[in-house]
This record gives sequence, structure tokens and C-alpha cells, in this order.
Amino acid sequence: MSGEIPLTEYLFRRLRSTGLRAVHGVPGDYNLTLLDHVIPSGLEWVGNCNELNAAYAADGYARIKGIGAIVTTFGVGELSAINAIAGSYAEMAPVVHIVGTPVRALQEKGVKLHHTFCSGSKRDYELFAEMYAKVTVAQADLVDIEHAPGEIDRVIRECILQSRPVYIQLPMDLVDAKVPVSLLDQELDLKPAVNDVALQSGVCDILVHRIMGAKQPLILVDGGTSRYGLSKLTEALVKVTNFPTTTTPFGKGIMDETLPNFHGIYATVGDHDYTSYVNSCDLIINIGPVHSNVNTYYFATVPDKTVTITIERDSIQVGERIWKISPASVLDQVISTLTKEGVPKIETYPTLPNMQQTLATLPTNNSPADRFAQTNFWRRMSRFLRSGDIILTETGTPSMGGRDFILPQNTTIINSAVWLSIGFMLPATQGAALAQRHLSASESQRPAAQGRTILFQGDGSFQMTAQELSTIIRNRLDVIIFLINNNGYTIERLIHGPEEHYNDVASWRYLEAPSFFGAEATSTSYPIFKAKVSTWGELDRIMDDREFHSGKGLRMVEVMMEMQDCNDTLRLLLDIYKTKKG
Repeated sequence: MSGEIPLTEYLFRRLRSTGLRAVHGVPGDYNLTLLDHVIPSGLEWVGNCNELNAAYAADGYARIKGIGAIVTTFGVGELSAINAIAGSYAEMAPVVHIVGTPVRALQEKGVKLHHTFCSGSKRDYELFAEMYAKVTVAQADLVDIEHAPGEIDRVIRECILQSRPVYIQLPMDLVDAKVPVSLLDQELDLKPAVNDVALQSGVCDILVHRIMGAKQPLILVDGGTSRYGLSKLTEALVKVTNFPTTTTPFGKGIMDETLPNFHGIYATVGDHDYTSYVNSCDLIINIGPVHSNVNTYYFATVPDKTVTITIERDSIQVGERIWKISPASVLDQVISTLTKEGVPKIETYPTLPNMQQTLATLPTNNSPADRFAQTNFWRRMSRFLRSGDIILTETGTPSMGGRDFILPQNTTIINSAVWLSIGFMLPATQGAALAQRHLSASESQRPAAQGRTILFQGDGSFQMTAQELSTIIRNRLDVIIFLINNNGYTIERLIHGPEEHYNDVASWRYLEAPSFFGAEATSTSYPIFKAKVSTWGELDRIMDDREFHSGKGLRMVEVMMEMQDCNDTLRLLLDIYKTKKG
């Protein structure tokens, strides 16, 4: 290609080349001309209700599509989004945050512009970037047109390779500055560092030796597995070894739960208390560990380092030895070797829960008149799920309940195990549903391209970010929402203050929200399905309704629950919390 294009078009077209198809955000006077280039660059603009929600939505989009993007204005806009960007950092979501900033000359002079502290100092234009440097892995201030394209490429590359957010400042006076279009001919280098051949071979030999000699092994899959691009290799390892395999809450949905050697979430409480088996393991392969307190039952499931092979993004650790190395190529070589040589069969396979056997024995004999109890609600809802679904579970009782789901093949679950920002999931659902729509023709064989987007959210968290229901409706996204109405912040009540007023929320008429937010009750092109259920019989009738389970549009069910009811998993975890006080 020859000629020149505006710098902003270069930025958006570069993002499009990575698979991005939509930009979330909110217009502001420092980014308006920048937004003029979104649609001409082949991207869709999604205007959100506020910047926090926009960043949540970009995060949800990124977890499905592999990258998300948000545009905000300088100062007030970017600071409104910083909580969500910090969550993307904590939970490894690749989001590009683009900030429109004042013209360079005014920044240099420290002019007292709106959205600054009006100190009259250039520092006013540096402070927000310094804040973002703490919650992003790469930053670029595009003040030099000659080097701007290279800076754009650098931060996008880091965003994808590290699966974490990055930050780009684009001054108003460079929005339309021209750069050579030929620069787009050079593809982004998204390959990880190449391993030293001898080192890779040596580490492979060590891993194969440990695997072949294991008498009581376990594979523990965590959330970093998918963020590091190791999901397929991990599943291949699980199949070739036939080792007992478990996951963490944050890693749920990464593995095929129909495999006979998959045994659910490793816990130290309830039905998944594997303590006695794990304590005697001579080998634990821990892939993509995220050792937060919530993800590890207050650190009870962190593996013993002396028997563990730990696989991180760019290192492998065996005992106390750590090799800085790209794990993907090592795992590929390990799997190839094990496939050729064969892995010895475990002589005494542990008696651990098998997910498909558990699904087959789920109780279905509740009386139609019985009210719900969270103890059995979540597992029974497993029967509603199907291959290709994207399932989001909000922090609180839905997130804990989602741990009880027994998932079909090729199911994606989005939960939070680190940041736990209540209200995240409704905007994230908007982003995930849009990403599902945008799965390209080349990805059409992915089951998610034909699946459903399903949100489980509590009433309190819904009230945090309810406006994004309007964005779902405005963009005519196909979404199913199960709104758990338990009259307030149940998880907070269970932690402290069960009857305290501060754990109450206003009593909303939730099923009127679609109408208020712009849905047309009689629309045939975007149908609205609404229902309130209090008993199993009422819920079962909806589950059997084809319009509900396989239809289009917005389908919203208000599920009435008792105020202090929760599933056994949450109750047991809270018992630990109250003991630890952490």
C-alpha cells in the first residue's frame, strides 16, 4: 500500500488486525475527533452509559474475543474507568485503553484547562498517566508522530502477549496527523520469545521424568492457563497422561468437564474435599496459578512446592528450580514425547467425584410447589446449560453458586476470583454478547459462535450498573439474565450484619427495567421475555419454553430467593473467612 492515513486510523486498523471488531467508551470533548475514525476503520462504536461500565464491557469482550478496547476523555473519563482497568490487570484481560488528551502545546505550557487540577503546571497532564502506569503493562504518549506507529505496535503487542491492559494517550492535535499507510503491511509480531533449544530439551526431559515416575499425581488447572494461551496444550496433557485433573474456581470452564479424569474444583470443603488425596501426591502439575485467597479457599489449596511443577506465563518451576522459558513449546515437546512412549497407568486411581456421573444423579424430584434453596438450585441449573454457552456469574451468591455448575463441552464461564468488583458482570455481559456476535467466519466452528450468553446476577449488583441493560437493548444483543432477588447484599449479610440496614437495597421492579431502558414490548425483531419465579414448577415451565431457551432478544427471569440463603460452598468458605479474618 502507498500513501498516508491519519494516525488514529492507523491505531484502529492495527487493532482490527488483531481481531477487535468493537470499541467501547464514552464521548468527551478531548476525544470527539478521535471517535470520527472508529467506523471508517472498520470497527463498531459502542457508546456506554459511563466510563466504568465501558471498561467493564471491554473486559468482557476481551475475555471472549482475545482483545478489547475503550476510549475515554482525559481526566474525568479515564479516572472513572480506572477501577475496571485495574480489575482487567488483576484478572489478566487484554484491554487497550485509549485516552484523548488536550493539544500538546497547551500541555507543555501547563494551561489551566478543564478536567485538570488547574495548578498551572505541566504536572497536571502527567498525573493521570502515572496512575495508569500502576495498572497497565505498557503505556504510550503519542506526542511524536514519527515514532507513534511503532509505539502503538509496541503496546498492542504487550497487551496481547501479557494478556493485560495497556494505556495510550492521543493528543487532539495528532488525531489527523498523517503516517505512511505502508506501515500496516508489516504484521505485528505476536510470537513469544524463542526458547534456547538445549534448555528446552533439558526442561522437557525433567518434566517427562517426573511424569513417568509419578505414582499419585494430580493436574491442577487455574485461570492463567487460558490467559497464557495454554488451554489446548493443557487439555492434550490431561488426555495423554490420564492423570486426575481438577480446576480452581477461576480456572473453571477451561477444561472439558466431560473427560472421565476431570473431577471438578479442587477444594478442602464439601463434596470436593480432596485433601487426603492431594496431601499424598508425589506430583502436582499446577498450570497458570492464581493464588488469591478466594481462589484457593484461603490458601488451603496452594500446592506443596516440593512436589509441584508450576507452569507460569514465561517460566517453569520444579521444586525450587526455576527456568525462564516459554512454556508452550516445552509442553508441546513433553506431550509429543509422552505420546510416543506412553504414560504408565496409575495403579490405584483415586475415588474422586466424576462430573458427568454427578450430573446424571442430580435430584429432579422437588415438588413443583417447593420454593428454591440455593443448596440445590445451581447444580440443577446445570441441565439448562449447553455447549457453546458463555456463562457469567456475578460476585456473591451467583459466583459461589457457579462453582457447582457441571458444564458441557466447549462452555466458557466468566467469573471473578481476584478483583471481585460488584456490578462488573452486567456490562461484561454486554461485551461478551457482542464478542459472541463478532466471532468471525474463520471462527464459526467455535461453539460459542452458536451459543448463548447467560448472566446470573444478584439484585444488589444489578443496581450497581443497571444502565448497561439499555446498551444491551440498544445493540439488540441476545442475552439471558437470571436475576437472583434475595433482597439485598446477601454475601455481605453472611459476612457481617445479617439484619443491618447497610446491607439493604431499594426494592426495584426489576422486570420493568427493559421497558424503562428502551425495549419495545411488542417488537418482533427484538423480542422481550420476562418472568418472575418463586417455585420449581414455575421455573421448570420457563425452562421448557422454546422461546426462552432457544429464542432471541432479551430474556429476563427474576428468581426469588430467601434473604440469607446461600449454597453450601459459600457457607463453608465463610466459616473459613471468619476464622482467618482476612
